Amino acid sequence: MSKIFITRVIPEFGLNLVREHFPDCDIWADELPPSRAQLLERARGADGLLCLLTDKIDGEVMDAIGKQLKVVSSMSVGVDHIDVAAATERGIPVGNTPGVLTDATADQAFALMLSAARRVVEGERFLKAGKWVTWSPSMLLGADVAGSTLGIVGFGRIGQAIAKRAQGFDMRVIYHSPNSKPAYNAQPVDLDTLLRESDFVSINVPLTSQTKLMVNAEFLSKMKPNAVLVNTARGGVLDQSALYAALKSNQIFAAALDVADPEPLPLDCPLLRLENCIIVPHLGSASKKTRDMMALLAAQNLIAGLKGERLPNCVNPEVYK
Repeated sequence: MSKIFITRVIPEFGLNLVREHFPDCDIWADELPPSRAQLLERARGADGLLCLLTDKIDGEVMDAIGKQLKVVSSMSVGVDHIDVAAATERGIPVGNTPGVLTDATADQAFALMLSAARRVVEGERFLKAGKWVTWSPSMLLGADVAGSTLGIVGFGRIGQAIAKRAQGFDMRVIYHSPNSKPAYNAQPVDLDTLLRESDFVSINVPLTSQTKLMVNAEFLSKMKPNAVLVNTARGGVLDQSALYAALKSNQIFAAALDVADPEPLPLDCPLLRLENCIIVPHLGSASKKTRDMMALLAAQNLIAGLKGERLPNCVNPEVYK
């Protein structure tokens, strides 16, 4: 009988499917993820591993689990927490959950964009602090969204879904992304042009060695002083110290982040002291329907791998050659 280890309690929509096939699956029941030592111990001898983006799965973990490991399935689109090359070397297919969180993440990007532009969070704090004493023609003036220019860095599924939403706001959309075809009237441009012309810059790239800290001091210096930065990708693509300096000096108007590095973000992070920076706890895919579907895809990948079948969503298909 196959041994399964699941590193957290996932939505029943997917968990029930795993239990139908493997009733004795081992599930980490704590709210916090297992420590590395706990992961190494608890997963030892597993044939299948279902993990989250909070779990670092590298070659050491795979070797500690054992040569019988047949599949690593992650309930996420991004797999920067998994050493995919190490898995491929060991003949282990790695599964992810693409597609199902596209709309939810695009919705989140737009929610953050609107909130930062119109100073929604700052306005709520203003009211709750008892500072709203009268209507004023110059109180908490924000940035216009309708008719503005949106620059999308990374024009995959999510980037294109954001461009689709921008049509409803009569926005001009430009994008910078290798190997992406135009869609939704968006125009491809080089990165410098995008930063120079955009009123809003949305980051939608995977975290790789090429994109790590790409949003740095130089990147921010090329943005408009009235621009808003939105990051729903990964915290590691952004230099948070550089962003703090840019926001503190009003080099750019505002920023809205769904992701951070590290996660959770320490409460002494300087960005949390800025009124022109919104940070939420990685909620891009946090709708019930989306998380249910992510759990289902993760379960399907896990089950297929344990049965020796091709994973429905495999990030390293070269293992099948």
